Amino acid sequence: MANGILFLHAFPLDSSMWDAQVKEFSGKAPIAAPDFPGFGSNTESPSVMTMDDAADAGLKAIDAAGMEKAVVVGLSMGGYAALAFWRNYSERVAGLVLANTRSGSDDEAGQQRRKDLAARLKAEGNILADNPPALLSANASPEMWDRVKGIIRKQKPASIAAASLGMGEREDYTGDLLHVFVPTLIITSSGDTVIPPAATNPMGSQVRGADLQMIEGAGHLSNIEAPEKFNELLKGLLVRAKVIEA
Repeated sequence: MANGILFLHAFPLDSSMWDAQVKEFSGKAPIAAPDFPGFGSNTESPSVMTMDDAADAGLKAIDAAGMEKAVVVGLSMGGYAALAFWRNYSERVAGLVLANTRSGSDDEAGQQRRKDLAARLKAEGNILADNPPALLSANASPEMWDRVKGIIRKQKPASIAAASLGMGEREDYTGDLLHVFVPTLIITSSGDTVIPPAATNPMGSQVRGADLQMIEGAGHLSNIEAPEKFNELLKGLLVRAKVIEA
């Protein structure tokens, strides 16, 4: 069984957000890019989609791909899922990439905002399709926004609501960072206003030997807005983790 790459997607998108990365690394390593329960092609419909549920979807995906271990690449909500994956299945992790995410849990106000969003989604439908969060930087092109909105539009409002509730319930993973022993890359970007660098940067000193990198000019979805730079950073981590050749 070979080691490979597991991509875990952001909220409120699906695995197609990783198309540029899947294209870049296909043929170089086994790849798994699952949709979380309720998203994309995944027809499960939990009332609350927890980060453990998302991690379990990742485990099923690498098992199906025949991987022994994976470099787990998570962005935003996918980063929360990557941390849950580490907590639950560290023996299957060859490396970690935590992009535009943070290790802490939500405070009470943050939890309430997620509950309020879930209630609106259930009552009004997919309100995020035409009015998404600030997922891209102020400099992003209309075409890039059209792509992101198109992915969001495909998601069921009940599934987005379930993920919002699941993120609100997630645990604080900060203590787990002290026990990460695999090669780790932490990515933030200067134009991210959803999870700004100040929220991501502390993980750089909490994970022993972590490589902390800033992508200048990109917004929250750094892999979409700056795919070449993201892929360059990811390649370096994959080499460190001995998943691909230099």
